[in-house]
Amino acid sequence: QVQLVESGGGLVQAGGSLRLSCAASGSIFSINDMGWYRQAPGKQGELVARITRGGSTNYADSVKGRFTISRDNAKNTVSLQMNSLKPEDTDVYYCHADIIYHRGNLARRDYWGQGTQVTVSS
Repeated sequence: QVQLVESGGGLVQAGGSLRLSCAASGSIFSINDMGWYRQAPGKQGELVARITRGGSTNYADSVKGRFTISRDNAKNTVSLQMNSLKPEDTDVYYCHADIIYHRGNLARRDYWGQGTQVTVSS
């Protein structure tokens, strides 16, 4: 099976920086889009940043110019560098990956990390 493991959350003052990382492991055939969300889908979740396998990126307007998403296809990892953090960035951040995996034959589904808390104080 496949799992995503997140790390890097914490407490930081406004204007500070954090770097979130997420590693996918298991019976992975390939990974399409990867991204970061604030809260889980279906619970007012918001896309923060997304990156395609080819490296094209998409950011929420509220984080453009401050956050940078990147990925390493060889390591099946995705990272989110968060600079100039604001109190309104405070949330639980979830890693997401669209993965084609081995299940006898191949199958495709969304996978989610466990969530990591980011708290930005004034």
